Amino acid sequence: MATTSQHRPRRGFTTADGGLLLFRVQEVPVLLAPSWWIGSLIVIVLYEPMVARLLPGVSLTTSWILAVASALLLGVSVLAHELGHCVVALRLGIPVRRLRLFLLGGLSEVARAPREPRQEGLVAAAGPVVSMFLAAFCGLLLLAVPPDGVAWLLVVECAIANLAVGAFNLLPGLPLDGGRLLRAGVWALTGARIRGTRAAVVGGGVVAAGLLVWAVVGLASGTEDRWLRLGVCVITAWFVAAGASGELSADSGRSWPEGVVITDLVRPVLQLPAESPVSDALAASAGRGVVLVRADGVAAGLLDETEAQRLAETSPQAPAELAAEPIRAETVLLASEPGEDIAERVRETPAWQFLVVDDEGRPAGVLRREDLRAAQSHRPR
Repeated sequence: MATTSQHRPRRGFTTADGGLLLFRVQEVPVLLAPSWWIGSLIVIVLYEPMVARLLPGVSLTTSWILAVASALLLGVSVLAHELGHCVVALRLGIPVRRLRLFLLGGLSEVARAPREPRQEGLVAAAGPVVSMFLAAFCGLLLLAVPPDGVAWLLVVECAIANLAVGAFNLLPGLPLDGGRLLRAGVWALTGARIRGTRAAVVGGGVVAAGLLVWAVVGLASGTEDRWLRLGVCVITAWFVAAGASGELSADSGRSWPEGVVITDLVRPVLQLPAESPVSDALAASAGRGVVLVRADGVAAGLLDETEAQRLAETSPQAPAELAAEPIRAETVLLASEPGEDIAERVRETPAWQFLVVDDEGRPAGVLRREDLRAAQSHRPR
């Protein structure tokens, strides 16, 4: 559920990340990835032979048209499903970077992870609820459509597409919605998001294996849809396995090390005049963070050791302020913030060191990205 540029490409133009912009939902771009065409082509080719069996006597042209319609209905069903996620996330105050349709699925990419299990559960449940509602609506519509005709088959396709999208996504494994619901449940019980993620990743492995077994059973028994089943299952199993691995990697990067408080990770902070020679500031920075302060008491920034070393080689007496990294709002951390929030901020902010302050705004230390990563990996600094 990855940054987007600030410009707004016009509809129908290819964006920098390879997606075709279809429209926007509350400023969230809805993109069609190039792989969607590949997935749709697979569905069309594998589904067309089945049309003749479902509608005996139908012409070749009609069967191809219905196969194309089936691929489009599947795409629309996935889009409706993802819009459910997107709208609920926005209502809960969770920013959404973009919504993408690709291959045989879709993804609503949120800008930050939900802060609590309830949010995770509500966003995850929204997609399947939309899909099941549309499947039920199409099921009722079948009562008013004459059976065994083209219109009947289109409604059946729409019902099956939404039922399949909703039911499949409820399987308990990441990156599927059922996996997110499982993560929310374990998270709520244990208080640790990463534990929920690990449980749901195991579920994702089971789902991927189950898909491959189902495909092999279809081949062995010679079912009519065996080739369609094989194509869909192989691609989907790969998607589930890769997605589960990605979720575990992402959550490991945003989780806070167990039994660790931020004071265990911060480096002592030293305040030096901004006009200090850069060579002196560099020498004083060993194992510490350095805040450079101007004569008027305003912080010029944190000493950037890499830039300071480069400057010291040519101009050792130059003001250390020339090697300062500005202190921005997003690079200031409150020591009393929850660890998960601190880890999330560090993960999303393009900076290698962060100033940690106490509740009164006084510097309490400097947290370096490398130190947090070492703690997350259980490595010594």
